[in-house]
Amino acid sequence: MSGKELDYVIKAFEGNWIVPLGPDVDAFEVSLEKFVNKVSTDSQLNTNKSKLTPHPVVALSSGTAALHLALACCDVKPGDEVLVQSFTFCASSNPVTYLGATPVFIDSEPDTWNMDPGLLEFAIKDRIEKTGKKPKAIIPVALYGMPYQIDKIMEIANRHDIPVIEDAAEGFGSRFKGKVLGTFGRFGVLSFNGNKMITTSGGGALICDDEEAKKEVMFYATQARESYPYYQHERIGYNYRMSNICAAIGRGQMTILEDHIAHHKHVQEKYIELLKDVEGITIHQAPNGNYDSNYWLCTAILDPDLKIKGQENAYKESVKGAVGGAAGVTHKSESIHTDHEPNPNVEALRIALDKANIESRPLWKPMHRQPVYRNNPAYINGVSDSLFKVGICLPSGPYVTDSHLDYIVSTIKRNISY
Repeated sequence: MSGKELDYVIKAFEGNWIVPLGPDVDAFEVSLEKFVNKVSTDSQLNTNKSKLTPHPVVALSSGTAALHLALACCDVKPGDEVLVQSFTFCASSNPVTYLGATPVFIDSEPDTWNMDPGLLEFAIKDRIEKTGKKPKAIIPVALYGMPYQIDKIMEIANRHDIPVIEDAAEGFGSRFKGKVLGTFGRFGVLSFNGNKMITTSGGGALICDDEEAKKEVMFYATQARESYPYYQHERIGYNYRMSNICAAIGRGQMTILEDHIAHHKHVQEKYIELLKDVEGITIHQAPNGNYDSNYWLCTAILDPDLKIKGQENAYKESVKGAVGGAAGVTHKSESIHTDHEPNPNVEALRIALDKANIESRPLWKPMHRQPVYRNNPAYINGVSDSLFKVGICLPSGPYVTDSHLDYIVSTIKRNISY
């Protein structure tokens, strides 16, 4: 943390605001609003700013809390269904189950790796035919920071009158046609977890489509207290507001957000440059100029025929600690293998990098492949299944230097068997 960032935290302590709410929460929300409502200078949207609606933001305790509140404000209840991208982390679907509703999983298209609009359209019609009612919401996810095909998704959602909740937790600062992700749908979810583009140690935020929606979110986030001089509760609420200290950290982080985004893009370009002549490894890139990814994580595809040294020993031992910065493993696995896992060369490369003190991880295992969701409806085309088997995430954080990248790529090259 730089001195400038630390100043915000020190001032928060000096002001004795060591509680949820407070002046830093308010100021952090203002800085977030300025950022998410800013359209890039080269966007066609700049010529029509009068039609752009400002989006207010609520700072919350986590991105998961933000998604939970968005679903609640969309009136998701037990027995309802919500269409969720399958290729993502469990936090995109778990809040649906918190409310007693059912996640219905939608597979990805191969260009962005995000929700397939064609499958989305088919799933909406099929769920109406099977259940007699529309899904309550649609949740596309900005996987690894890559923008989804939001123009197509919004057209389908608007035609069926279903609200879109954008999970931009990994995509803070990513844009589609110059507009920040999270500002297209009814709500947009942001995360400030320790591994995101900026961090408040934990924390998240919800982008709302108008001030009335923000008031409703604030109401639920503060235990749904009614306007009486005593505690009166007519609906179930949650304790989801961000603390003032975390918001002070966030204010400091906002001063370097653009630097972080620029650095992640630089890391992406360096991987492309350093690996361009390595046969069998392909860095995933944005499909065209409309998709401006923050490249939160840089990802690579390994050709199934690529041979990695030690590949024959992959999956011989169960994982005992953390993988790629993820939470530590606390449950002992019944088996080393599952019914769907990355190829041995992917696991062998992960192990080789780990031995060189380089963090990496497989791609997200699709939610429709998770045992906890094995009985959920799913609309699958095989894209996320195939990507999970061949993909790996490479170090991409703000402290990854060019010399680190040289070391990472040289380690990869050294472990390829030609």
